[in-house]
Parts: sequence; structure tokens; C-alpha cells
Amino acid sequence: MCGIAGVFDRTRRTAADESDLRRMLAALRHRGPDEFGVLLDREAGLGSARLSIIDLSGGGQPIANEDETLWIVFNGEIFNYIELRAELEAQGHTFRTRTDTEVVLHLYQRHGPRCLERLNGQFAIAIWDTRRRRLFLGRDRLGVRPLFYTETPGGALLFASEIKSILSDRRARAEIDPEVVRQIFLFWAPTSPHTAFRGIVELPPGHFLLSDEGGTRIERYWENSFPDASRPAAPRRFEEVVEEFRALLTDACRIRLRADVPVGAYLSGGLDSSAIAAVVRRGAANRLSTFSIAFDDAQFDESSFQREMAAHLGTEHHVVKATHADIGRVFPEVVWHAEAPMMRTAPAPMFLLSRLVREKGFKVVLTGEGADEFLAGYDIFKEDKVRRFWARAPLATGRSALLKRLYPDIGALGQSHHETLAAFFGEGLSDTGSPLYSHAVRWRNNLRTWRFLSGEAAPAPHFDRLAASLPAGFGGWGPLARAQHLEISIFLSHYLLSSQGDRMGMANSIEGRFPFLDVRLTEFCNRLDPRMKLHGLREKRLLKAAAGPWLPDIISRRPKRPYRAPIHRSFFHAGAPEYVRELLGPRALGDAGLFRPGAVAQLARKIEGGARLGETDDMAVAGIVSTQLLNHLFVKNAQRPLTLGPKDPVKVFRLNVHHKRG
Repeated sequence: MCGIAGVFDRTRRTAADESDLRRMLAALRHRGPDEFGVLLDREAGLGSARLSIIDLSGGGQPIANEDETLWIVFNGEIFNYIELRAELEAQGHTFRTRTDTEVVLHLYQRHGPRCLERLNGQFAIAIWDTRRRRLFLGRDRLGVRPLFYTETPGGALLFASEIKSILSDRRARAEIDPEVVRQIFLFWAPTSPHTAFRGIVELPPGHFLLSDEGGTRIERYWENSFPDASRPAAPRRFEEVVEEFRALLTDACRIRLRADVPVGAYLSGGLDSSAIAAVVRRGAANRLSTFSIAFDDAQFDESSFQREMAAHLGTEHHVVKATHADIGRVFPEVVWHAEAPMMRTAPAPMFLLSRLVREKGFKVVLTGEGADEFLAGYDIFKEDKVRRFWARAPLATGRSALLKRLYPDIGALGQSHHETLAAFFGEGLSDTGSPLYSHAVRWRNNLRTWRFLSGEAAPAPHFDRLAASLPAGFGGWGPLARAQHLEISIFLSHYLLSSQGDRMGMANSIEGRFPFLDVRLTEFCNRLDPRMKLHGLREKRLLKAAAGPWLPDIISRRPKRPYRAPIHRSFFHAGAPEYVRELLGPRALGDAGLFRPGAVAQLARKIEGGARLGETDDMAVAGIVSTQLLNHLFVKNAQRPLTLGPKDPVKVFRLNVHHKRG
């Protein structure tokens, strides 16, 4: 795992500068503190900050092919690299290292950009072709590993694993984009390719970029998809599907244990992470180390289930306790690493957890992300099903009564009167043909947070752009598939795997690996009959059947409980951090120009007065605080870029390639 960065001036007016790359890598030191490497070739430069996990002594980057016409820097892991290497060696390729990085390079040499279709992994790739004078960037299917870029007015393309690395370059400028802030307050995440910073975009998941003197183009090589509902697959025995799923999950875990360093596992106390830990424990001869978050707030704490599972597996278990004060204290660091506004504080305990993992001497952990999205674990999928059932007979009160079975983690909903629930979920009930129907209630409710944002805007353009971006076959998928795709393409890719996943792990040089996101497993799940995932209102039917025999009943039979963390109580309490009062004051809000000072002041008074805060206002607190911190850290008080020092192990490759300059 690494951080990568680079520059390419396709106009050939400026040469790549070593000092620029050193500053870009210094901003990524937390992603790869073990060693640094730089390639310089006239108009192009590549940089790598390495976290050594495979081939510890011989895997430094950049890496070249046999004749040094192709050079690569790479962030991520290719889990099927051993099988791919054997195939390439049989075709005559020779290797200098034992890394997966070099396998990617040779695969690119043979197949070009389509090599990405062969990779089972999580990755961001940059390859410089010295013959074609062409830069190639590629990103994994679901966006597990980040990759950002910008094109300067002078024609230079800057790219990096994190935005702060791009901003270290004198040609880049930090400016918060208010329209993207609106997107985040509406969808909980930006829609690809946007970021919170104007002019800096991400390479979308499942895409690659090619840039040369003729221009820059971006192409899709993979898209999340489901079968056409009008042509259902032949029925299969459930027991047969369970066995195939078990085999795929077991192998997904097996290949994610490939590392030259110890591998641990996160244990939340829920079904998903417990299933992963159980698979690993069953196949590993050595003792497994597991890591968990405990809260002093009982509303969020799951430590009793974590202890139960750790005892069941006999793991060496480690726990970090997150208090309200802890979350508020580290939140500025969390925002610095996330580089985005967040509607939740859940990344903060994940930041504390990865720090504990690092302190215990680990670099790699397996986690359970992806199971809820691909196996239908969230209540929003049940909500969609209930509302569609209700819409067929709107006056049938028995149908709308099913709403009480939704969102047990949000106490106010479960305690609401039936008429209140019916009014809340019943708006737009008959609009079942809308492509956004499954998420309409959530997003309509999120619009309440817009009252804190400055300026006037209408949500319709945001919804229209999202609908226009959906895959061509989306309308032919079944209701569950459509709901899953929205959750996967927005919430999973752009929040869970980013702000809460990659960034919080790599902040402490920890690589997360996600067996449920194995491409074989995700595509298998997408092909299934929906009833094998959501049976009635019973979520994750397949996973419960497959993993149930490995788990204690208290884990396998417990209802889904989303991972959440306290929000407003982390910022408003005795001894609350000083930055909260400062950034939510009228002067700071006025300087940033992103929020209505009066509306924010009213919300603060409501909290300080002890009034009960609803779920939407609670999330608004996180969104406002994180956005203000983002502006404070990156725009108003941007730090002077650091650079790698003389004691940093930097290997520099300078190519003596003569070519006609434009």
C-alpha cells in the first residue's frame, strides 16, 4: 500500500521538477512512510510513498519493465497477482521483484489499459510510457483506493492519492465548491467525479485515463450491473447457492491474507466482520488478532457482542474506547485526512481504531465493508420494498404498519404514531416508476439540512444529473437491484470506502482489505435472485445461512445494527473543543460564506438548551462542523507545503530520453 503522485505537462513547455514531487510525497508520508521513490523524465514525473507489505526489501517504486520503456507507481494490492505472474512468466516475461506492482506493469505491457479487467484487487495505478510519451492512470472498480487530478491553465496534469498532495504544488489552488457541499448535504457524499474542491476531481471508480500531447481522455472499463428483471435466470437450489457463496467468501479471505507482514481483522460485533474473522480463524493455524471500537455511550456501544465473538474464536482481542470528548478532539485530524465534509462522526472512532492497530505492530486488517450493499443488509432496501407493497393498496393500513419494523437504531421512528409514520413515508408513494424511488424519502428528508446553507438553490438539477448518470440498463433491473446500485455507487464508493475507509486507515499507515468486495463475489451476488438476499423483510438471508454455522447464535441471529457514532454530544459538552465555538461563530461563518449564521446559531442554542435533536439536525451538525474545518484547514489557514528531508530514503531515477520538444 502506498501513496502515489505525479505530474505530466503534455504541452512539453515545462520539465518535471524533483522539488515539486518531493513536496507532493511529503504530503502523503502517512500513506507510505517506509521509503520514497521518484522518476523524472523531462515533461513527466512519478512519485511513490511506500508502505511495504509484499517483498519488503525489494519492492521499492517506481518499477520499470525489462527495457525500461514503462514505469509504474502503484497504490493498493492485487490479490490474484501470484496467478497472473505465473501466466506472464509462461509467456516469457521476466521479473526483478516479488511484488504485485511489477505484475501489473507486465500485464499492462501485454494488454494495455484492458489489463485492468484481469485484476482482482483495490488499486490506483500510474504508468509512464517513455516511447509514446503517454501517461496512464487507472482505478479499481469500486473506488477502494483514491486517485485525484487537476489540469492547470498551463496544460499540466497533476495527480495524487490525496488532494493535499496536489495542493502542495504551486500551480494548484484550494477553493471549496458550494455546489458540491450541497450534494453532500443531500446525498451524504459527492457524486463522481466531483470533490469538495473546485477544479480538482477524482478519476471515477472503474475508469482509466490516458493523456498525451493529443489530449486527455477518460474511459470506463467496468460498471456495476444486474440482470434484466424480465429475463430471470433459471432457478437454483438455495443450498447450492449457499455452498458456492461460502467457497467464494473463503477464497476471497484466503487471497487477502497474502502479505509479508501480519494481518489482523476488525470486529464490530455484527454479522459481516464476524463472518470474515471466522473464515480467517478457521483457515489460519496461528492466533488471530482482532480490533474493536467501544463507546462509553450505551446507545452506540456493541462491545458485549465483540467480546462474545472474540471469545468464540479465541482471538487476541484489542479495544479502543471512544468517548464524546475523544471524537471532538480528533475531528480536525479526521477532516484533514478525509478532505471532505461529512454528515457523520463515524470516521473519528475508525481513526482511533487504526491508530491502535498501528501501535500493536500491524499494517493490514480485513474488514466487513460491502456485505450490506451487495447482500441487501440495510433498512433502506426494506423501506423500498414496504413502500412499493403499500403503494399497490394505499388505503390498507396493515401495509403501512410494516414501517414500524424499519430503522430500529433510530428510536424516534419506532416510537412515532402510525399516522406520523404514514405521512413521513407516504409522500411520493405512488411514484414507483421514478429511478430514484428507493432513496426518495431519505433524500427528501436530507433537504431539511439545506436551510443551513447560504444562497438559494433547487434540488431538481442534482436529482436530474444523478438520474442521467445511471447505467443504460438500469430501468430494466428489479427494484432491489436499482436500490442496491444507488447505495453502492454513491454511499459505498464515495463515503464508506473513502472518508470512513481508506482515509482513516491510511492516516495511520494501515491498509484495509475487503473480502466482500472481491470482484468474483460482488458479481456473483448481483446475479442472484433478490429473494436470496432479502427474503420478505429478513436481510442478508444468504450470508446468515452461509456464516451461521461458524458463529454463536447471539451474533448470527441479531438484527442489523448500523455502525454509528455520537454527533452533537461530541461537540457540545462541558469542556467541548474550542474550535467548535470559534468555527460556528458569526465571523468564521461569514468569512467562509457557506452557511447562514443565524440558522447555525439557532441550532447551537437548541443543543445548548438541552432540546432533543432529530436525526437530520444531528447530521447537519457534523456537516457544518466538518465543512468549516475543511475551509479552515485547506483554504483560510493552508499550511506551507512540507518537503522530504535529507534523512528520508528517496530513490531518484532520471531518464536520459532525448525527444523533440514542442
